[in-house]
Amino acid sequence: MPATKLTNHRVEKPWGRHDLAPLFDDQPATASAIGEIWYDDPSAKPRELLIKYLFTSERLSVQVHPDDAAAQARGFPRGKDEAWIILSAEPDSTIALGLTETMPAEAVRAAALDGSIEHKLYWKPVNAGEVIYSPAGTIHAIGKGLRVVEVQQNLDLTYRFYDYGSARELHLDDALAVSDFGPFTGNPAPYEIGPGRTICADGQKFVLERWTMAGRFTIAPGSATVWILPVEGQAAIDGEPAALGDAIIVEGAAGIEIAPGSMIYAAYPGARVIDGLFGS
Repeated sequence: MPATKLTNHRVEKPWGRHDLAPLFDDQPATASAIGEIWYDDPSAKPRELLIKYLFTSERLSVQVHPDDAAAQARGFPRGKDEAWIILSAEPDSTIALGLTETMPAEAVRAAALDGSIEHKLYWKPVNAGEVIYSPAGTIHAIGKGLRVVEVQQNLDLTYRFYDYGSARELHLDDALAVSDFGPFTGNPAPYEIGPGRTICADGQKFVLERWTMAGRFTIAPGSATVWILPVEGQAAIDGEPAALGDAIIVEGAAGIEIAPGSMIYAAYPGARVIDGLFGS
C-alpha cells in the first residue's frame, strides 16, 4: 500500500499542557502534562523526517542542533533542521530565534552560564498560521502558550545552552561548536504555485507545503516520500479517513480527497518542490 498511517505516543513534560483538543483527547487533570506527541512508523523503516506535536505552558530550554556535517562527524546519519507550524498561540506567545546581535563565542558561553542568554535572544511574536523554518545552528527556544507541529530531520540530538536554572544537563562545548552567533536571517515569504497549494519552506533540507484546495486528486511523488498532516477539516487517502492529528506517509501514487474548508500540510525531504506532485 502506498499510504501508511503512523501511530503516536504521548510524552510527559513539566512544561506541557492538559488541553490538547481538538487535535487529540485532552490529558486527564489527574495525569502529568503532555509536552510532545511523537509519531512512530509501524514499518520501522529508516526515515529522513520526524513529526511531533508540541504543547507548551512554559518556555523551553535555549538550545541548538548540529548540521549534517557536524552530526555525521559524530556518527549520526544527518543533522537537524526543523520547522514549526503554529496552530494556536496566546497573545504574548513568542519563539526565540538567533541572537539580537553578533557575539563572540566566549561571550555566549558566559551568558549561558549566568543566565543572561535568555535576554540576548530575539523573541519573535508568533501567531496561528505562521510557519517558521529553523536551520541547524540556529540558537532558539520555543515559548509558552503554543500548539505547534514540528517537522524536522530525523535526529534526536539537542545541545542545551540554558534551562532557566533547572537541574537538566547542559552541553556548552557541543552547543558552541555548532552554533551561529548572530541574528536569525529570517525565512522567505510563502508563495503559491497553484490554487490552494502554497510552498511554506523550500531550498533547504526539506520542503513544507500547505494545501487548502478541495476535490479529488492523485498524489504522484515518484521516488519521494511525503508526510501528510491534516490540521483542519477532513480528508481521505485511498479511501481511508485522514483526520485531525493524523500523520500519513505516502510512498507511490495515491488518491486523496480533500473536503472544502480543510487545511493539510505536506512535507518531503530535499530542497526542491515536486512540480508534478498532483494529478487530477
